[in-house]
Order: sequence, then C-alpha cells, then structure tokens
Amino acid sequence: MKPLATLLRTLALPALCATMAFPAMAQDGALSQLYAARPPAGSSFVRVVNPTDQTLLVQVAGGPAQRIGPQAPATSYAIVAGGRPFAVQVGGKKAATLEVRPDSFGTYVLRRDGAGHAFTAIDDTGDVPDALKAELRFYNLVPGCAKAQLQLAPAGTPVVRDVAPMAAGARSVNPVQAQLAAACGSAVSAAQALPALQAGDHLSLFMTGTADKPVLTMQPARTDTFKR
Repeated sequence: MKPLATLLRTLALPALCATMAFPAMAQDGALSQLYAARPPAGSSFVRVVNPTDQTLLVQVAGGPAQRIGPQAPATSYAIVAGGRPFAVQVGGKKAATLEVRPDSFGTYVLRRDGAGHAFTAIDDTGDVPDALKAELRFYNLVPGCAKAQLQLAPAGTPVVRDVAPMAAGARSVNPVQAQLAAACGSAVSAAQALPALQAGDHLSLFMTGTADKPVLTMQPARTDTFKR
C-alpha cells in the first residue's frame, strides 16, 4: 500500500465528468490497437447495467447474451450504428428499442417497469482521457442519494464527489494500490481494493443498495470485438 500522501498526489487532478476513450483501444495492447478492425465513423458504444439484486440475461443489439447482476452489473459495450434503432433483450424477450446519436458512449441503467423493464440513460461521452493513466468511473445508481462520493478507505478522502443519482463522475489516476468505498452522506459501503490497473485501463465503480446502506461493486469496462 502506498503512503497516503503519495496516493493523494496521484489523485490530485480535477474530477472529470463523463470522460471515455474508445474502450476497445484502451483495453488492448499496442499491437492489437494497430491491427484490430475499427468500427466505421458514426459508430456508438452502448452497455446495460443491472443495479438490482437479481441476475438477468441481457443482450444488446444482437451482441452476446450476458448474465449481469450483483457481482458483475454491466454488460460489455456493444458497438451500434449511431442514429439507427437497436433492440435490447432481457431474459430472452425484447425489452426496448433504443437509438443513440453517432460517436457516443452510453450506459443504460435497467429498472423494473410494471411487468417489463425500462432504461435510464447515462451519457459516458466526453474528452479523451490521459492514455498514460487509468480511469476510474464512479456511478451513483441509488435514486435516494442526492450526492454520492467515491473515497479512500478508511481515510474518507474524496476521489470523486457530489455525483447525482443516475449520473457518473470520473478520475484519471496513475495505477496504484488503494482501498476505496462509496458513501452517501455518513453511510459508507464496505471497502474494496482496487484491482491491478495499467495505463489506459477503465474501471467502472457502481454504487448500488440504498442511501443508508450503499454497496460498491467494481468491474473493468469491456467492449465487444468489432467484426467487419
């Protein structure tokens, strides 16, 4: 574990809201970035997050069906054609037809809607982050928490602060060892250790649960392979 002073210097950058580079480029090695097939201009990247305590089978735009739930809330980012409708299936049944603008990144938060499901959009599009650093993206998925915070544990030092419900904030950091927790007011989740990160990695951190009992779950961001 690095000393707190060193860690704070590492995190001493203004919080960046909604920053996301091409996930496919960020997660592959240098050679695969050079030779991998690239999506055409106007492509967009969409994933679904399930903040409930139930594991569900979700498929985005004809991509792979994925089971998402408490331990792994998010699907990979599916590559879709911007400005064209695509379907989202939940449990093998069509749940919604969505459409996103070209050249965008979006996370769609799933919720129950009567006998079916509906989705709340969170825009992940933004400036390209520093490729020499890793990105932490913190999502507040608790409707009753007006200002969520990602913080160092046990010190309570803010890493990303004042994130509104169904929104996200991000921070670029040097790869470090640290314990992090999600907080809503004085209520703090159990601490989680950052996984080993490399420059260019993107780690999603989801706050679920309730305002008085938040839960923090970490999951690396992934992108489906583009096929010509």
